[in-house]
Amino acid sequence: MDTKRYARHIALPEMGEKGQSKLSEKSVAVFGLGALGSTITDALARTGVGRLKLVDRDFVELSNLNHQILYDESDLGIPKAEAALGRVNKINSDIKVESAVVDINPTNIEELLEDVDLVMDGSDNMELRYLVNDICVKIGVPWIYTAVLGTYGMNMNVFPTKGPCLRCLIPEKPSRGSMDTCESAGILFTLPRTMANIACTEAIKYLTDKPTRQELLTFDIWGYEYELTEVERRDDCETCVERNFEFLALEEDLTTELCGRNSVQINPSEKVELPLDQLVKRFESAERKGANMIKINLDDHTLNVFKNGRVIVEGTDDTKKARSLYSRYIGK
Repeated sequence: MDTKRYARHIALPEMGEKGQSKLSEKSVAVFGLGALGSTITDALARTGVGRLKLVDRDFVELSNLNHQILYDESDLGIPKAEAALGRVNKINSDIKVESAVVDINPTNIEELLEDVDLVMDGSDNMELRYLVNDICVKIGVPWIYTAVLGTYGMNMNVFPTKGPCLRCLIPEKPSRGSMDTCESAGILFTLPRTMANIACTEAIKYLTDKPTRQELLTFDIWGYEYELTEVERRDDCETCVERNFEFLALEEDLTTELCGRNSVQINPSEKVELPLDQLVKRFESAERKGANMIKINLDDHTLNVFKNGRVIVEGTDDTKKARSLYSRYIGK
């Protein structure tokens, strides 16, 4: 451990050299590398967490550059996990970093959590959060829930063996269309940074064996108003009491409409490794975007093709149309 790099931390009575040394021995997974996840990643890398596992399914778009701090214009079109890996290696070469350009789903989430001490929620959808909650409760790995929308943020520590889980707070997943999204409500640029750093502070406390906050934090950054709410374990909680892990049950349909993007993601149910170099040669309109993705530009649609067989079809929210394009250009 380079004590000079972390001198400001070591000088803190709350941290000291002992606490900083503990951080260097810990492993954290960041699920989702958007506005929240990129700030979380940046903070944990600079803090000196010994090993980071960065996971995201998406690629960098122009609209991301307003609020996702790990990326710049040179990263446009590159998978976020790949771009984030390169950025973190430049920030702190003392730590170990690995990345996965995958869609987190019931088939791979347990493998992604191997040898992880803590999971940080950087996602932008409730489906993934309920899935993370299921697996973390099942195998006993702590995770930190963080959400932002408009000018409001929420944050809660979920320690499966000690307290309530996400379904104690929100028992049922909200139905599609029942909640605002970042596209409809917007997000103030400063909010994800603030909430991500609050989450990272809780992470640092946990990883260095310091007391953590027990309550749910709700914060309005515009009005500078916050509220702490005690959340108790529900006697009838499907997840942490009944241990019914329904979100881990594999669904046959791995086709997902991407909210507000006019895009559909298709994720093959079997393990695949596509020959990206061959696909680039096959299609004149194809271009390489990093080591894990190519982009095939069609007349009315764009296929963002990942090495593991996953494709994001831009230009339609019709899953049948997306499947048809997948079959025609990639194969069954």
